[in-house]
Amino acid sequence: MRFGFTEEQQRFRADVRRTLLSAEVRAAAAEATGADGVEPDGRPLYRLLGELGLLAVHWPVAFGGEGRPPTDAAIVAEELVRAGVPDTFHVNTIQIVGQFLLMAGSEEQKRRYLPALARGESFASVLYTEPDAGSDLGALRAVAEPDGDGYRITGTKVFSLKTRFVDLGLCAARTTAGGGKYQGISLFLVDLRAPGVTVSVIPGIGDEHFHRVDLDAVRVEGDDLLGPRDEGWPLLNEALAIERTGLDYHLKAERWLEAALDALIDGAPDSPHDDRLEQIGRWDGALSAGHVLAWEVLTGLAADQVDPVSAAVAKYHTSELARSVAEWAAAVPSPEQRARRTGASVTLDSAHREAPGLTLSAGTSEVMLQIMAAAFDSIGQEEH
Repeated sequence: MRFGFTEEQQRFRADVRRTLLSAEVRAAAAEATGADGVEPDGRPLYRLLGELGLLAVHWPVAFGGEGRPPTDAAIVAEELVRAGVPDTFHVNTIQIVGQFLLMAGSEEQKRRYLPALARGESFASVLYTEPDAGSDLGALRAVAEPDGDGYRITGTKVFSLKTRFVDLGLCAARTTAGGGKYQGISLFLVDLRAPGVTVSVIPGIGDEHFHRVDLDAVRVEGDDLLGPRDEGWPLLNEALAIERTGLDYHLKAERWLEAALDALIDGAPDSPHDDRLEQIGRWDGALSAGHVLAWEVLTGLAADQVDPVSAAVAKYHTSELARSVAEWAAAVPSPEQRARRTGASVTLDSAHREAPGLTLSAGTSEVMLQIMAAAFDSIGQEEH
């Protein structure tokens, strides 16, 4: 693969960067950034970004976007993180749920939901994981029972982010029992303000809080079914491959490595040599490789090519790298920097608490290795 940005992409990036450097955006981003286990409400920031047209630039104009190519959306995602914008709302609402709607939603569903998501007026979360299912979505137990022309969903979902702030949930539930574990699963758009929905915080160490969502016979209409009934599993597999570009993990690793370098420079500006600078150089090489892997997936998606194996490689490399960088960088700030609570020390403290979950979210590293191994095994069988 030959990787590089066109002149038009470079101009677009420069325009986005200038917009995000405004005092208004920087102040809103600072207000939305969590620290010390406190998670602020980031919706005002995202409403501002929606007004600036920066949330869903690749969506069709009819659905609130600007009709730009998906690669431009990735450029925006990079610049948002580099400008200090917390990215979870963007990842969940735009990159996952919104993209899923574009892929599998009806025209009516797209017109009903997408414009508000693009404007930063509505937000979404993913309701896949369950207490006893973990990474095995085929083991989910939530059920959607027919109720007139709609359904009632009962079950428990866990480990969703930002859920107490969002309006819409993309929920996987079983609509037909008795088949195989990957059969009879359907996907629904659930109003998280509806009767029967209870959202509670799961205690944790991160600045972003995980949530438990209990669904007690929650009513959804028939037109809230996303895609065909009982055929959610193929859609989930495709959506997860789209989710696993690795770009969000790469950007975390990049930000944390920069914070570690800032801490080193601030802590020992006159030091002629520091072995930790050598490690930063090695991490930077791995970071460059992760960027190429992520953009290989992204350019494929822009050409409507979904490669689950390339996505697994990118997700594995970037999430493992981000976790490793965070663990190593946690020891970089000096006691004096921690006492002063410098920007770098606060960032790296938050990173250390967030990092353990990165190799679990969007598919565990073990699952990514399994996908890769199965592909290599298949190639070996073809060669023989």
